[in-house]
Amino acid sequence: MSTAFDTIRAILWEEGKLKLLDQRLLPQQELYLEYEEPRAVADAIRKMVVRGAPAIGITAAYGVVLALKQRIAEGGSDMAAKLEQDLAYLADARPTAVNLAWALKRMGKVLFNLPEETQDPLAVMLAEARAIHEEDIAANRRMGELGAALITEAGYGVLTHCNTGSLATGGYGTALGVIRSAFAQQRISRVYADETRPWLQGARLTAWELVKDGIPVTLLADGAAAALMQQGRVKWVIVGSDRISANGDVANKIGTYSAAVAAKYHGVKVMVVAPTSTVDMSLASGDLIPIEQRGAEEVLSLGAQRVAAEGAEAWNPAFDVTPAELVDAIVTEKGVVLNPTAEKMAQMMEKS
Repeated sequence: MSTAFDTIRAILWEEGKLKLLDQRLLPQQELYLEYEEPRAVADAIRKMVVRGAPAIGITAAYGVVLALKQRIAEGGSDMAAKLEQDLAYLADARPTAVNLAWALKRMGKVLFNLPEETQDPLAVMLAEARAIHEEDIAANRRMGELGAALITEAGYGVLTHCNTGSLATGGYGTALGVIRSAFAQQRISRVYADETRPWLQGARLTAWELVKDGIPVTLLADGAAAALMQQGRVKWVIVGSDRISANGDVANKIGTYSAAVAAKYHGVKVMVVAPTSTVDMSLASGDLIPIEQRGAEEVLSLGAQRVAAEGAEAWNPAFDVTPAELVDAIVTEKGVVLNPTAEKMAQMMEKS
């Protein structure tokens, strides 16, 4: 398979260690941090060393491998209880991204059902974590092709929000995977990337990925997106998701809802790209999706520098929920759902 426009991997397993590209330092510095303990992995997720729902799930899966390795080295009759604590600590790292719970559930099912005669439990668990990682990349490739096929008016740009590329996944990306495929097929001419305040994932990460892979990118302030649409420069808004409810409501990085509302007014279509591990069929609607509230200092300061007036308060939800009626297409590795409804979502999820 061609590696064109696909040169980045943010999660590596090498020599018995997990290595994560520290996304807090990008684009100024490319540094991989090494992890050998599960609680350090959870802290890396919490502190945004790694971010993006699929990448969080993959990272947690490797964290389970490290947990088992650590508990085997310690020994003792209470290993199972300690492993359960490790998984709970990993699960608590970030609440909105359902991929985290999904990956831990899958890893836990294997871990706590290992036959007593298993000769090398670490090898079994590492194989499962690697399978989760490899399946994610394959799913992203599949979604890239399915999503690109929806873009039928060539020559226009697309708008994206936050980072949904190799940095946010096992590789290639969800929404950015569609963009990579569409650019390779000459279906789009340019990517417009929102800055994505307050962590600036669009400016620091998406722009970095696209420049690195030679895809033309223009950065804009989040508040400029509606004006861009008004000028007719984009035909699609293409975003990822951290959780999709059973009716097709979509939780994604804060600012996605604003972009979707503006898109509806301007006749621009909205595509959400996410693996089925992001779909939470246990939640009837987006009203039930837990929204992570982050610290006020992220809004009141820029880096270590205070920018807001002393005494000002801040509201800092990490995500918002875009209602299904504002979404034109949800693209998963199982297929495309146009104008999503609960019935359509259920039919898609039932596919093998």
